[in-house]
Amino acid sequence: MEKHTRKPIISVLGHVDHGKTALLDYIRGSAVASRESGRITQHIGATDVPMDAIRKVCGKLMDAMGIKTNMEGLLFIDTPGHEAFTNLRKRGGSVSDIAIVVVDINEGIMPQTIEAIEILKNYKTPFVFAANKIDRIYGWNENNPLNKQADHVREKFNEKFWKLVVGISKQGFDSDLYTNFSAGDFKKKIAIVPVSAKSGDGIPELLTILMGLAQQYLQKKLLINYGTPAKGTILEVKEEKGLGATIDVIIYDGHLKKGDKIVVGAKEPVITKVKAILRPKPLDEMRDPRQKFSSVDEVYAACGIKIVAPDLENALSGAPVYACKKNIENTRAEVKKEIGDIEVISDKLGIIVKADALGSLEAIVNMMHKAKIPIRKGTVGKVTKSDVMEAVAVKCENEYFGAILAFNTPVLKEAASVADNNNIKIFKSKIIYKLLDDYTEWRDSETKKMFDESTTVTPAKIKLLPKFIFRKSGPAIAGVEILAGTVKPGCKLMREDGRVVGKIRGMQEKNEAVKSASKGKQVAMSIDGATIGRELNANDVVYPFISLKDMDNLIYDELTDDEKDALREIKRIKRAQ
Repeated sequence: MEKHTRKPIISVLGHVDHGKTALLDYIRGSAVASRESGRITQHIGATDVPMDAIRKVCGKLMDAMGIKTNMEGLLFIDTPGHEAFTNLRKRGGSVSDIAIVVVDINEGIMPQTIEAIEILKNYKTPFVFAANKIDRIYGWNENNPLNKQADHVREKFNEKFWKLVVGISKQGFDSDLYTNFSAGDFKKKIAIVPVSAKSGDGIPELLTILMGLAQQYLQKKLLINYGTPAKGTILEVKEEKGLGATIDVIIYDGHLKKGDKIVVGAKEPVITKVKAILRPKPLDEMRDPRQKFSSVDEVYAACGIKIVAPDLENALSGAPVYACKKNIENTRAEVKKEIGDIEVISDKLGIIVKADALGSLEAIVNMMHKAKIPIRKGTVGKVTKSDVMEAVAVKCENEYFGAILAFNTPVLKEAASVADNNNIKIFKSKIIYKLLDDYTEWRDSETKKMFDESTTVTPAKIKLLPKFIFRKSGPAIAGVEILAGTVKPGCKLMREDGRVVGKIRGMQEKNEAVKSASKGKQVAMSIDGATIGRELNANDVVYPFISLKDMDNLIYDELTDDEKDALREIKRIKRAQ
């Protein structure tokens, strides 16, 4: 079977407004950024840069570095913010071969830069830094390289550059100016290339480094068979006037022809037939509303295309697209399994996660596993009433897991109303790590608040009811009966042998949280720091722990008779102890 070297797929990521699209604009000589709403990229674009265009920009540098390649060019992916990079996924890794992290040298590492680095780390994608906007350094001469700039300009550049190096080191990477690199250094540290997307300074060097990295480290990965059925990943699902639902796809392997049968990733994978393949012209890109696509009969990897086919309405961004000549049901089962491996449906206690696309969901799930935050359910789509009801059920057992993380996806009005009525927190963000930070900050604050709140502890007596042990630990949850006094969340519990065992986190009566429970009431009680079967058992009788100081502050005459009885028992236990 004939083999050829496909184009490397290059992703461009970074913090908002640091110049990702402007960098590509300079390369392709277009003006996409000026036509975008607010000059911020609104959609995903794929730009095909042929080798002759690359040679025009950096041919002399490539010759000087001894770069001789049979590659046909580079395929650039421009993502809004960077979150859509997560949709460039395939089983076991990323479709992207190399990434450029664009950072404004004047602002340094910012929140979305950190998250981009974190995601690249998870996908094990090699990357370089483009330190953009060097033209904004006061006194910068666009016609001169760094070593020919005035002394005060070089001094200012070095100050900003080393600040950037320190910021990168905090993310776990060594980095240096690309001019200080020898061949083997690219495996050990990250190259920083100073650039200006406005003047073009540094862009020939950036492209040359990309070509060199592809030649040195990606030769085997880029070698593909001409006759292999195509494999791709969905970037976006779009409704196009006159065409119906279409999918923007990056083909990263194989060969796709008009009329091929394909399996498209959806909640229930779709088997359909390619009606048309639309391809942007070189140096144009897929999201440019003014450029016309060329209709082609076939394409080879790597390329960005629009596929027109029936039944694409439910396709998922980030899901696979596989061409198939035979055993189509096996391919369908494979696609279904791949989606199932990412989505989380379980009955364990944990957070509800909703995301805009499969790739985003995969990135969130990976980060939550890393942060040891359990997930009850993680799916693609809007936040619905049923998601909120699931969170309510979780909250009955553990109030700090009764929350929803919504990444770049809307909350339906009915769902928001149910969440408000049931005090379910919904965290929304377009930055994954901010979403996780907001949740953990809230969880830690609520936990601290509960344990720091000064609970007025009064004498009481509590019995753990047999046959009503709902959860043994983390927290323990049991049905209890209040035999005497009044009990409130926040107080510590003491056994009949005087040992303090855990603290009351909360109580519920008929699935409603209650702030106190008095003699005769039976409630579900969640207890932190105790395990039923070890520190506590069914039929055990426990008491609120009351310090000697708190006992002295009790006004005996104001206690009820059953509270006085409970106090006498607590004093007896303390004396025995």
